Amino acid sequence: MVSIKPDNLPEGSKLKDHQEYIVQDIVIGNCNTCYRRQRWRTPSGEYILGQLPEHVTGSHFGSTLTAFILYQYHGCHVTQPLIKEQLHELGVNISTGQINNIITYNKDRFHDEKDQILSTGLKMSRYINVDDTGARHKGRNGYCTHIGNEYFAWFESTDSKSRINFLNLLRCQYTDFVLNDQALEYMAEQKLPGYQLSKLLCHKDKIFKNETGWNKFLKRQKIKTERHNRISTEGALIGSITYHDFNPDLAIISDDAGQFDVFLHGLCWVHAERTIQKLVGYNAHQNQLLDKAKADIWKLYRALKKYRHNPSQPQKLKLETRFDSIFTRKTGFASLDISLKRIYQNKSELLLVLDRPDVPLHNN
Repeated sequence: MVSIKPDNLPEGSKLKDHQEYIVQDIVIGNCNTCYRRQRWRTPSGEYILGQLPEHVTGSHFGSTLTAFILYQYHGCHVTQPLIKEQLHELGVNISTGQINNIITYNKDRFHDEKDQILSTGLKMSRYINVDDTGARHKGRNGYCTHIGNEYFAWFESTDSKSRINFLNLLRCQYTDFVLNDQALEYMAEQKLPGYQLSKLLCHKDKIFKNETGWNKFLKRQKIKTERHNRISTEGALIGSITYHDFNPDLAIISDDAGQFDVFLHGLCWVHAERTIQKLVGYNAHQNQLLDKAKADIWKLYRALKKYRHNPSQPQKLKLETRFDSIFTRKTGFASLDISLKRIYQNKSELLLVLDRPDVPLHNN
């Protein structure tokens, strides 16, 4: 703060108050601190050296400089060569290798925090939105999976977008495989043959510490075909997820990709209606049928949005009836009828909101 006195004040004038005028600025430059570590010799002839402060131990670069480099690289997308050039212009003596080390290494606490985002989000949420997309990671083509809602967002890049991959992600930090009731129930629902299921029933409530132990177990049980192996593994992953206190009432909202169809599953109305949007009418009558179907679908959608805020049993029955009337109609336009029938087959997942008004109607 700088106090400024007026020029040429008449004699006898008195100071009454201050009028503030704020100027914002930043200070850019290097700031070097030299720690003179005292070295003492004890009576026994040993030497004791003064300890450096904890925040500078093991590094010749301060926390502010480190934070600046990380912000420039991750927040502003500045390349490492340009960061080096900038710091040299400011008088900071640092090499390209040191900049790379600051960006790359000793980031375990950030990875741990990222992992905790998913586990905490799953525990605190009533529903999650899920999706995946193609992505290139570490020079290889793969997939990036998103799990989140309005409270958190979590992303992970993997080599696969299978159901096994999704269940692996839902396990968070756990690596075990569990044969509990939920695991065996899933295998039965997926039509795992009885003679294979009976082998696993004999080992009910058994826990395998990791994938290696689980694969050896499957080999001993002679569960070798791709389908049987996949269903068994998916079931054991579901067993692990539920064993570690996963909320079975957590709704999973997706775009109808098969890998996400586990536990309590709901569908996105925006994606469902795209099957109608893709259709093309070849005459005026077909275009009218398409327009009417789209209008009826979005009127129902708006009614479902209102229902979320004021649910009631009479309104629930009314909306179910409207759904049936829209998606079971026979228009004579074959492509439209097929699309409506396909949407109708997903009735329970599209109308999950009637039983769970807390879940969203879309996955966008």
